[in-house]
Amino acid sequence: MNRYETFREKYPIFIYKSFKITENTDSIEISYEFSIPQLTDFRPSWSFPKPENLSVKKDIVFENLVFSLGMAEAVSYWKAVCSPKFRIECGSLTPEQINFWKKLYFMGLGEFFYINGIQADSDNFIDIKSCGSLSGENIERPELSGCLVPVGGGKDSALTLETLTCSGMECMCYGINKRNSITGTVTTAGLPEDSLITARRNFDRSLIDYNKKGFLNGHTPFSSVVAFSAEITAYLHRLKYIVLSNESSANESTVIGLNVNHQYSKSFEFEKDFHEYEQKFLKTGIYYFSFLRPLSEFQIAGMFSVHRKYLPVFRSCNLGSKVSPDIWCGECPKCLFVSLILSPFLTDDELTGIFGKDLLNDESMMEYFKELIGKSEHKPFECVGSVDEVNLAVSLAIRKRNPDKLPLLFKNYLEQGLYNPDSLDEKYNKYCRYFSNENLLPESFRKILLNEMERIF
Repeated sequence: MNRYETFREKYPIFIYKSFKITENTDSIEISYEFSIPQLTDFRPSWSFPKPENLSVKKDIVFENLVFSLGMAEAVSYWKAVCSPKFRIECGSLTPEQINFWKKLYFMGLGEFFYINGIQADSDNFIDIKSCGSLSGENIERPELSGCLVPVGGGKDSALTLETLTCSGMECMCYGINKRNSITGTVTTAGLPEDSLITARRNFDRSLIDYNKKGFLNGHTPFSSVVAFSAEITAYLHRLKYIVLSNESSANESTVIGLNVNHQYSKSFEFEKDFHEYEQKFLKTGIYYFSFLRPLSEFQIAGMFSVHRKYLPVFRSCNLGSKVSPDIWCGECPKCLFVSLILSPFLTDDELTGIFGKDLLNDESMMEYFKELIGKSEHKPFECVGSVDEVNLAVSLAIRKRNPDKLPLLFKNYLEQGLYNPDSLDEKYNKYCRYFSNENLLPESFRKILLNEMERIF
C-alpha cells in the first residue's frame, strides 16, 4: 500500500467546518477552519481592505464569495492526506457546483498526482457532500464600473496594465500580500499607490510541519485562489471587470502525451468554467476574463520588451518571490525561460542586468534548457510557454547574435543540429499575427489589444 492509499484509509474524512467574517472600519477579516479528524485542524485567514461607508453584514452574495474562497483554499490542506470524503458543514452546493469543484481539484492537482505517482480516478478520488447553509439575505447592490487588474509582478500583468492605462481604461490593481515587484509594477505604470488594493493571506504554516513529516505535498491550483479572492475585492470596491493576464500558451500540457498541466488554473478551460460558475452561482455581476488569452507567450514577450521601463522592477521567479526583497534566483527553470523568451528582443547586457548573471552561459542550466526546447519527457513544472515558442525564440536569438560569440546554451543548440534558419521569418510573422478565438474578451478590450498588436508588430 502506497502513502496515498495509506493516508486515505487512516484519514477518511476532511471537513470544511466553518468560516467567520469580522467587519472592521477599514477591513474585513475572514478566518476558516478545516479539520482532518484524528490528525489536526487548520486555520488559515484573509484580510481585505474595505472602502468607507460600505457594509456587507447579512449580504448573502458576500457570504457565498467567502465560502467559495474557502473551497479554493481547502485543496492545499486536503491534499496532505487526500481523504476520500469531503464534508462541508458551513455551506451548500448543488450537484453542478460539486462537479465544478471536483474538476478543479482533479485537474488542478494533475502535477501533484503525477509527481507523487498517484493513480487517481476523476470520478471517485473525492466525494463532496454539503450539509450546511448560508444565513445572509439578498440586498440591493450598486452599479459596477472600472477594472480590477490582478498584478503578480511579472511581465504579463505589467503588459496588461500598461496597455489598458494607456488606452484610457480606469484601472485598480490587486495584489496578494506585499511584494516589491507588485508595487513597482503599479508605480511604473504611472498609477498612484492607492490604486493598489492588497489583500493579506495568512497560510496555516503548520501544514509545512506535516509535509516535513512525510504527508503528501505538491503543486495546487493557486490561480483559483487568485480568482475567488479577486472576486471578493472587486465586489467590495464595486468594480465591473476582473482582467487577468493569462495567455493561450498556458493551455499546453506540461507532460508530453498526458493531460497534466502545471498551469491548469491559468488555462482557458478553467477561465471558462470559472466565468460560468460566477454567472450561475456567485451572481455578482462581475465579468472575469483574461486580457492576454488570445496571445502566445512569444507575442507577450515581444510586446513587453517594448516597455523597457519595467525591466528593473518585474519579477516572475517563484523561488525569488519568497525572498525579501523580491529577486530572481537565477537558478530555476522559470528564470531560464524568461531569459530565453526575451532573448530575441533584448541584448545580452540587458538580460544579464535583469537576472544579475548570464544564464545563457550557465552550464548548470543545461538540463532545464533541454526540457524547455522539448528534448525531455516533460517541460519544467513552472509557468512557461510552449516548446515551439521557446525554439522559435532561441532560433531568432541565435540569428541576431554574432555566430563567433554565442552563449553556451545556444552553441549547444547548434551542435544538436536544432537550428534551422529556413522559414524563421514565416514562423515569426505567424506568431506575431496569432490571435486565438478561445477567449472571453468584451469587444472594447478586444479592440484595445488588436490596436496594441498592430502598433508593435
